[in-house]
Amino acid sequence: MNWGTELWDQYDNLAAHTHKGIEFLDKYGNFVKERCAIELEYAGKLRRLVKNYQPKRKEEDEYQYTPCKAFKKLLQELGDFAGQREVVAENLQSNVVRELHLLAKELREERKQHLNEGAKQMAVLNTAAGALERARRAYERAARESERALDAFQKADADFNLSRAEVEKQKTNMKLRSQACEDAKQEYMDQLRKTNEAQRQHYEQRLPHVFKQLQDLDEKRIKNIKNFMLSSVDVERKVFPIIMQCLDGMEQAANSINEKEDTQLVIERYKSGFMPPDDYRFEAATGADATDSAVPHPTHNHLTAARGTVSGNRIKKRGGLLSIFSSNKKIIEACNSIKNNMSMDGKEDYSDLPPNQKKKKLQAKVSELTKQVAQEQAAMEGLMKMKGVYETNPTLGDPMTVEGQLNECCDKLKKLKAQLRKYEELLAEANNQVCAPPLHPTARTNGSAPNQATSIGSNSESLSRSASESSVSTGGCAGGAGTAAVGRAAGGSPESGLGGELAAAHADHHADDHHDDHDHDHDHDHESDFDYYYEPDLQPLGYCKALYAFEANGTGSTMRMECGERLLVLETDAGDGWTRVRRHHTREEGFVPTTYIATTLYADAHAHAH
Repeated sequence: MNWGTELWDQYDNLAAHTHKGIEFLDKYGNFVKERCAIELEYAGKLRRLVKNYQPKRKEEDEYQYTPCKAFKKLLQELGDFAGQREVVAENLQSNVVRELHLLAKELREERKQHLNEGAKQMAVLNTAAGALERARRAYERAARESERALDAFQKADADFNLSRAEVEKQKTNMKLRSQACEDAKQEYMDQLRKTNEAQRQHYEQRLPHVFKQLQDLDEKRIKNIKNFMLSSVDVERKVFPIIMQCLDGMEQAANSINEKEDTQLVIERYKSGFMPPDDYRFEAATGADATDSAVPHPTHNHLTAARGTVSGNRIKKRGGLLSIFSSNKKIIEACNSIKNNMSMDGKEDYSDLPPNQKKKKLQAKVSELTKQVAQEQAAMEGLMKMKGVYETNPTLGDPMTVEGQLNECCDKLKKLKAQLRKYEELLAEANNQVCAPPLHPTARTNGSAPNQATSIGSNSESLSRSASESSVSTGGCAGGAGTAAVGRAAGGSPESGLGGELAAAHADHHADDHHDDHDHDHDHDHESDFDYYYEPDLQPLGYCKALYAFEANGTGSTMRMECGERLLVLETDAGDGWTRVRRHHTREEGFVPTTYIATTLYADAHAHAH
């Protein structure tokens, strides 16, 4: 099974196959990375749950009963269980995710080298074929001229009116043309032999060698995916003994509950020791005094009952007061969220469309804004890297020139996030209207807040931290908690009936967004045509427009460009913040900052047209 012999004519398909294989490796790496995040989030929520339900100081007296002791033990075991989930996440991160990232980067570089070598071999073959075609045409042209010279000589020799000098001249021309024809024929034969030899070497040695390297690369990728999956299983298996100990501890805690023991504890705690009162005795009415004296005066103690009644009333009143404030606060949050949605223009929220069309429009808008937010975040990171490079090496540029662009990018990012939150709320309402049946208010209050706002907020916090490390003031770019506010309002009281609807709708929206994100990831599994490998020079992958002017540093690797200039894209950004471009007329090539240009790839434009 050798790609070089079995697939000698499938250069483009093999290039596309290896590209998709590396993309699948990246996809699996993202899966493990997201699983680590889920494991850490799960462990964090478990620890927070354990902390919230730890016994308070005022409840220590109640924790002498066996169910309370068992619950306390269960909380302890649950905390240990959460620790094991953190161990799983950390081991997956160190043993799988990091190695996957390094392997994908290594395979991508090796594939690029092999494809460049294949393109070079194809260029050699095309050059030989071109030389053969030129030699053939020269031979055909020389043969035609030789035939014409022979015909001219024969006519001159048969014409008795011509002088002998004319005849000799035609004869000499005929010999010269015949000799030129023979030389062209010989050159054509030599070039034919060379081209055939080059073609045999190309398809029997050079190209099979490139295909064998691509085959080894693909097999290495497949083998490592297998090892990574086995490593993930091994990480999970190693924590099973400790997890089983935690579960055994929970089981022992449950088995330690003894109802008889608790009954005895209640008796010992609340037994007064008094004897039951005697029976009331009948006393005859002999007068007013006797009547007054007939009023019974029990001898038993009412102190315990009185204390319980007073404390019970106090607790009841306090609970009612707290519930009023909590309910009002949640109602105000829900009403403010609805008021913000109602303040939008009629056309902007697509309220003039049917429900299904409105939902599609809002989904498209949310997807578009999400892409724009990601692009702005990437641009901001690129600017931060550029400023860091300038600060490290001032000869490359002035760091203050990036300051204005960073502030502008920060403001734009803030506006985009505000719009994204606005349309997410609209989409949640649309999902509730189209997909979700009406729920009872008490059922809707059990909804959970979505996690999307949390992810956006975390991204913004990471950007803010990067900005602070680069001494760049990013203003208010760490926003993104608006959706979380809706989630808090979604936990509102049943009296308002508002929080439940928002929670259910937003939960549906989060599920839909999660599904759309996975579908969107599958839409990028295609690669542009590989016809440019047959040309000596790289063919453009797309074009770009300069957003800002850029001056080269004089080392020869970078290229100057003017604001608004249109350039051809030869190589996209490989993660270092630079893009390789070519000037169309002068064919000058060089690298320019990725954040200084707006790029449009031909494959993206074609997909967008469809």
